[in-house]
Amino acid sequence: MSNHSRTTRSGIDWARAQTLLQTERAAYVARNPRSNALAERAKQHLMFGVPLHWMNDWGTPFALHIAQAAGAHVLDVDGHDLSDFCLGDTGAMFGHSPTPVARAVARQAAHGITAMLAGADATVVGELLSERFGLPLWQFAMTATDANRFVLRWLRAASGRHKLIVFNGCYHGTVDDVFVDLVEGMPAQRDSLLGQVHDLTAHTVVVEFNDLAALEAALDQGDVACVLAEPAMTNIGMVLPEPGYWQAAQALIRRHGAALVFDETHTISCGPGGYARSHGLQPDAIVLGKPVGGGVPCAVYGFSAEWAQRAVQAKQAAPPGHSGIGTTLSGNLLAMAAMRATLSELMTEPIYATMLATASTLADGLRDIIARRRLPWCVTQLGARTEFQFRATPPRNGSEAGTALDAELEHLIHLALLNRGVMITPFHNMLLVCPATTPADVQKLLKAFDQILGQICNPFTLRP
Repeated sequence: MSNHSRTTRSGIDWARAQTLLQTERAAYVARNPRSNALAERAKQHLMFGVPLHWMNDWGTPFALHIAQAAGAHVLDVDGHDLSDFCLGDTGAMFGHSPTPVARAVARQAAHGITAMLAGADATVVGELLSERFGLPLWQFAMTATDANRFVLRWLRAASGRHKLIVFNGCYHGTVDDVFVDLVEGMPAQRDSLLGQVHDLTAHTVVVEFNDLAALEAALDQGDVACVLAEPAMTNIGMVLPEPGYWQAAQALIRRHGAALVFDETHTISCGPGGYARSHGLQPDAIVLGKPVGGGVPCAVYGFSAEWAQRAVQAKQAAPPGHSGIGTTLSGNLLAMAAMRATLSELMTEPIYATMLATASTLADGLRDIIARRRLPWCVTQLGARTEFQFRATPPRNGSEAGTALDAELEHLIHLALLNRGVMITPFHNMLLVCPATTPADVQKLLKAFDQILGQICNPFTLRP
């Protein structure tokens, strides 16, 4: 066992855990014959046997197939009702098929899906976004990946600068520019990035989160167009900003003539205006994907008046032709209807109040179980989002968060939860609640989690 494993597995009897893994894999196979049959059939014409290879990341012997999803529950093809704390990795943050969105989509589908023309919903969505996030001017995309890519192009054009700053361990969709990490203190392109032939480190600078000195040193070169960041990191395990960090960081960024871009795709879990509005921050640009359309593919990005004007001037000064920004389906009629319904009927203060209270109950329950089992793990909450991490204290940056990851232990817990009727996100240990998540769902998860730990922890560690 590596030192890394010994750290993350402190308090775990790994021999018992391996025995449980074999039991859980056999149980999954036995309880999911229809999913198994569909998975075998799909192999004939789908690469990796699934529509997207990420769907194999659940640690299951074969891909789970669902029949339907509603609210906080998923019904798989074998008839199991699963309490869902993954929620499409935030795409269904307001529940599966929320009534306002389903109604709006059905209505719009009967009157046009896409036309590469604006409709009345677009004007209303722009007004709602401006009011909610405090940025006056907006554009649309199909995914947060596209929105991040487009924002980078606009800001590079508007600033005349080429460099981008990101944080070690970040994730902003599949934008190639961000796949740079610190390896022993040096920037390096991620080995997992397929097919990239350019040297990303030539234009991407990577620093540790919460490190103001490193950020200032990177900005001092005077060639940075923007800093792209989640206001709290969520994809390497949650990393929260230290008190005062963003106020000081934004002052540095502005002093050096760069723009601050907040990717709120996951941190929208904090409130109707995302992390920025919840904490009194005002970035120069915001990106928001997945949940903004209630699960319908769409994304938005907005600019301050200054940066929007500079972007428009750059477009007007450029030769005619393709800008490299946008896609034919960006801002389509169906997406606009879904966003209007989500922004006006789901992303409201009362709904968030319910979600945040439920998440707090969940986080407190996880902490109690972990403490009783005497495990050196911590629990972090970010609005409606909660995560348990295999370290005693919350990580301060991506490097610390990365050392707390243990794919084998994560997959064991995720699989065992799934066999007990509970789904959590397959990437690290993130849990999300939606307005439809009930106290019974929370208790179901906590009971299953405690039962699993009881089967893999050293027996003598239980606290009365």
